Amino acid sequence: MEYYNYIKSLHLIFVITWFAGLFYIVRLFVYQIEAAQKPSPDKEILQKQYKIMTYRLWYIITWPSAIIASIFAFILLYLNSGFLQMPWMHVKLAFVFALYLYHLKCHQIFKQLQNDEIRYSNNWMRLWNEGATIILFAVVFLVILKNAVNWIYGVIGIFLFSIIIMLGFKFYKKIRERNQS
Repeated sequence: MEYYNYIKSLHLIFVITWFAGLFYIVRLFVYQIEAAQKPSPDKEILQKQYKIMTYRLWYIITWPSAIIASIFAFILLYLNSGFLQMPWMHVKLAFVFALYLYHLKCHQIFKQLQNDEIRYSNNWMRLWNEGATIILFAVVFLVILKNAVNWIYGVIGIFLFSIIIMLGFKFYKKIRERNQS
């Protein structure tokens, strides 16, 4: 069953590229929103370039990576269906479901920005960018620890990590505002 490790490796590679796409797409959303506030002609030039960049990232890297990672995950679960009996896997799959919800919300924001609809501030988008980070931390700890008790500590850690991210975001925002003054 050596091919199992090859499939697992491919799954992991595509999970990494999926997350890379999710991390970068939201940064590009921030830049698109900030570009909309610039004077002409900078505004039009930047918006056009960011639309091209987000389109390519979204449809050439992020969506295909999400789909391929999921295909390999289904194959792994088929080959080792015993994982489906384990409580940590149920929790992991719940986080994967949350990741897909996050991905779909990013898709909605992507479509809005492609149509020049700005519904969120750049600060909101910076905060939104941390959603994938929190999910990544949760999934990695679940996969490595595979223990319900340790997982409870992991959840507490994720919430503490989220609070630290929020505080860091507020601190960074104050520094940015002070530097702009």
